[in-house]
Amino acid sequence: MSAAGRLVAIVEDEETIREAVASALKREGHRVEAYADGAEAWAAFAASLPDLAMLDIGVPRMDGLELCRRLRARSDSLPIIFVTSREEEFDRVLGLEIGADDYLCKPFSMRELMARVKVLLRRGAAAVERTPAEQPITAGDLVLDPLRFSTTWKGKQVALTVTEFLLLQSLAARPGLVKTREQLMTGAYPDRVSVSDRTIDSHVKRIRRKLQGVDPSFDRIEAVYGAGYRFTHTE
Repeated sequence: MSAAGRLVAIVEDEETIREAVASALKREGHRVEAYADGAEAWAAFAASLPDLAMLDIGVPRMDGLELCRRLRARSDSLPIIFVTSREEEFDRVLGLEIGADDYLCKPFSMRELMARVKVLLRRGAAAVERTPAEQPITAGDLVLDPLRFSTTWKGKQVALTVTEFLLLQSLAARPGLVKTREQLMTGAYPDRVSVSDRTIDSHVKRIRRKLQGVDPSFDRIEAVYGAGYRFTHTE
């Protein structure tokens, strides 16, 4: 399945940015729905979800963070990217912690934004592009199904985003092996040059929290000071 021609929703209150992004997406062959405020966007999303949502944090009537929370409650696989003028680390990390897959700060290059959209759509489509020959990955009580992007721990379903699944898969594929943040970036963002270390840390924090939601004793993702992370399990 091609990433082109997918429906991308833009929630952005700055008209010039909204129109510029919409034009760039249309040139890439995508369909676009654009909204100037969060309440209007949510009314549309409640009826039907797009293939990707691009959210500005500071939109009126319902901000991007609340929109992200609501969208993530509806779908764990929907790609979500924040586009924001807020430079503070708090906002970017918070966005990732509540379920966004990526973020881009204003001012940004339209080429960079289109590249990130392409990557997120490609990863979002991967679940239907993969073949049944790909077998689940089992690491102790953890089972990851690459075909369906589904995760279970001790038989209980764990709802992960596509990015979280790919990152956990990178760790679980080689239990006991320390993976650097750069290696985890490659696993979770195979088509991206780099993301920040803090982004990886935020995703790991969310994965831990979700696994602890089904098993409060979960402690299999270990931080290795100065190196990265590893997944441990007992036979």
